[in-house]
Amino acid sequence: MNCPCCSGKLYEECCQPYHNKEKYPPTAEALMRSRFSAFAIPNGDYLMETTSPVKRQFHNKKDLQEWGEINEWTKLEIVDTPSLDKVEFKAFYTDEDGEKQVHHELSQFKMIQNRWYYVSGVFLD
Repeated sequence: MNCPCCSGKLYEECCQPYHNKEKYPPTAEALMRSRFSAFAIPNGDYLMETTSPVKRQFHNKKDLQEWGEINEWTKLEIVDTPSLDKVEFKAFYTDEDGEKQVHHELSQFKMIQNRWYYVSGVFLD
């Protein structure tokens, strides 16, 4: 199947190796893409594992899994990568009421022991 992150690659050649812990995303953008795919599949375990350890207390694996399940994730658009540790993106999805939505965010990532983690995000219009 095509990878949900809209890279144009097959899932097996794109985000699946990250989800299966065969390798780690080499950039913040690659992590962002793999997290979008984890919402689309959904894979709440991966979403928690790739959240910064100091921020995990503010997230809940069950809620992340559920948000992935109740929405249909249709497209990821990388808007900008203003620095190595920031990615601006738009995640397009259809919510549980059938309404089309766009989640526009500037995400902050951090490299910890040679692995990228999601730290936080600012919602944009």
